[in-house]
Amino acid sequence: MALIGYARISTGEQSLEPQIMVLKEAGCRAIHEETGSGGDSSRPVLARLVREIAPGDTLVIARLDRLARSLSHLLEVIDALDARGAHFRSLGDPVETTTPQGRFGLQVLGAAAELERALIRERTKAGLRAARAAGRIGGNPGLRSRDRDAIRKNVLARDEVFMERLSESATAWVPILRRNRPQRDWATVTDMVNAALPHHAAQWSEARLKRAAQRYVREGMLEASILGRAPRQTVDDRLLSIVAAIAGREPRPTLREIAARLEELRERTPRGAAKWPLSSVKILVDRATAQGLISQT
Repeated sequence: MALIGYARISTGEQSLEPQIMVLKEAGCRAIHEETGSGGDSSRPVLARLVREIAPGDTLVIARLDRLARSLSHLLEVIDALDARGAHFRSLGDPVETTTPQGRFGLQVLGAAAELERALIRERTKAGLRAARAAGRIGGNPGLRSRDRDAIRKNVLARDEVFMERLSESATAWVPILRRNRPQRDWATVTDMVNAALPHHAAQWSEARLKRAAQRYVREGMLEASILGRAPRQTVDDRLLSIVAAIAGREPRPTLREIAARLEELRERTPRGAAKWPLSSVKILVDRATAQGLISQT
């Protein structure tokens, strides 16, 4: 039932001390510090904290703006904590999940977020209707007229965004591809990538992973052999690969955590059961370790 603090500043020129002082006064045993924009969704310290917080612990922040980039992001983080059995508390705002009053405040925020989304949708629709009535058509005029230069710029811009997103997530999928392709088929490797992802992270599809690999091969960032044909896989090989991917996460999960992740991924036991006994998980972990799929260090 520990209080875990999180403090964030946007730039190195700011000071974390005011937040740290408030969090210490509130009784936080540990305080995780991060420097990064509130509009940046890929904050590794926060992501790791939400992923690894223990059931019963409470994530504490000085103010809401230190945690979330938006109301929807705040609710997303709280949902992730709730799924872990953890709680949330903001010292400067009437929002926490450990008291009826705090939960009521959270429900009000949720209702406000839904109202905000509805108003944005209505304003967008009204703006489109008004534009059409005035004879204006939305979109890029150059693209509508099939201008080659406009099309080329649009393609380049889309490609740049695509590469940026791949780069942001490369640490999650590139190492797994290098270790397992083409020895394992694309379906198995996709399952391995998803198994190694944090809870509630967006899942990869087989087609998306192939497309990412093909692009990295074209750029010379992955070996062309990765795209080769894989030998036929058995169900047993697939389970060993998935368990190895889960067990390879940092920090290394326990057998119980591996079992919970397998159930979350809806993987069946070798006998077809939905619930994973720890003995079955240990057998797979031991076999994967013996085959060199899991490091013994």
